[in-house]
This record gives sequence, C-alpha cells and structure tokens, in this order.
Amino acid sequence: MKLGLEGKVALVTGGGQGVGRQICIELAAEGARVIVNDLFAERAEAVAAEIAAAGGQALAAPADITRAEEVEAMVAKGMAHFDAPVAVLVNNAGIIPERREKGGRTPPFLDMPTADWAKIVNLNVYGTMHCCRSVLPGMVERKGGRIVNIISEAGRIGEANMAVYSGAKAAIAGFGKALAREHGRHAITVNSVALGAVSHAGIKDGPLNIHATVENDERLGKMLNVYPISKGVGRLSRPEDISGLVAFLASDRSLFITGQTIGASGGFAMV
Repeated sequence: MKLGLEGKVALVTGGGQGVGRQICIELAAEGARVIVNDLFAERAEAVAAEIAAAGGQALAAPADITRAEEVEAMVAKGMAHFDAPVAVLVNNAGIIPERREKGGRTPPFLDMPTADWAKIVNLNVYGTMHCCRSVLPGMVERKGGRIVNIISEAGRIGEANMAVYSGAKAAIAGFGKALAREHGRHAITVNSVALGAVSHAGIKDGPLNIHATVENDERLGKMLNVYPISKGVGRLSRPEDISGLVAFLASDRSLFITGQTIGASGGFAMV
C-alpha cells in the first residue's frame, strides 16, 4: 500500500531509540523527510545517519521538549532545512516512573516523590502540548496535517504502581480528542496509539530485552500471559509491530480516522 508520504516533513519526538527510532525509519522508507528529535544529540544523529545511509532524508534535532523555546527552535530548524513545514507530528517521547532498584517494581502513588510527578507530567503532557502548539498553526494555514500521540494502555485502563504515568497518558488521549474536534474543520487528524510492554535493543537486561526468552527470564513468561498475541508468538511486541500503524495514521489513507485511541498491545486491553 502506497501511503503518499513522499516529500512530507515528519517530526518524531524521542526518535533516538526503540519505538521512536523505528517510526523514523518507517516514515523515511515511505518517502517522508524526517526530523529526528531526541534529548540526547548522539541518539538523534545516529538515527538520522542510519536513514541517510539507506537513501532517505533526515535531520537530527536534539531538544528538550519540556521547554517551549527549544521546541520552537527545533521546528524552525526543521522547516528551514527542508524548506517545508511540518505535515506530520508523532509525539512519541515519554517517561515512566523510576523503579525502586534495578529490576524492582515502580513505587505506588503514596511512595512516589513529588519531584517524579513533575518529570512524568512535564515530558508526557507538556512536551506533547508544546509540540502540538508549535506545528498546528502551519497545519491550520495549509488545511491539513496528521498528529499521532504514542500513549500507553495504562492511560486507558490504569495500572497499579503507575498512577501518575497512567494519568499523564490519559491526559494526552483526552487532549488529542479535543484537538481532533477543534481542528477537523482544518482537515487535521489527531489520534493516539496505545502500547503495552515493548522490547527493543535499547533495553540491556530483563524481560524487555529482545534476547529474553521464557527459558532465560522467568518474568517474561509471566508477562506473556497477559498479552493474548504474545502467548501465541512467544514474545512481547517490538517497535516494528507498531511503526506500520503509525505510518498509516500519518498518511492520507487514514483521513477519516480521527479522535481515536487504537491499541497496539497484543490484546492487553480490549476497550
């Protein structure tokens, strides 16, 4: 299926590793010109170089998206580099609660330091809002655009020991629905993709490591039981299981899909 993304400028936040990296690669393979954002410059530059080596077009754009002025500068840099406005925004950057110790569980709400609340809300919620505020005026002016927010199933059903994170992801989903209503008249779609546990190369150990198996990690076996598809294929989801859906939602083929939250978690939540 040709998605018609050729030549369009796409901004992906948190694009330096994991799901964000694969989204960047998928969009570039479809012909989009990708602004690769990450907090860490070396990550953004590595992904941009990877895309260029494959014949695509990409620009590394390191920035802290919790800072509105850095977001504005990043968007302006991307527009100047590609001589075109941002047509697709993928809000992928996010952060989960810090674990008590290596391999330990995240703390319940009453035990979480208030400073951690701010980290989670600032990046997940305000980061998304800053990016939307920066690209929306251009989309409104051109009467067209695609915004895809990467959230978590925790935002749809709630997860114990992830109360603030669940609330932040739920806020993004609600924010996206409101934007979809406000900007449908401008032919701008806004959707969310809800993820479960995702294994990728950036995770060095534990059940989310891509080399983990039920034979070498007892926790993985327990996790597979809550993901219906994972029980069938013997693994958790990977970035390539998600990037195709995001590319579709970023394309004109998804014009009449807006204000939706679509689960890509192997059946973890069926709502």
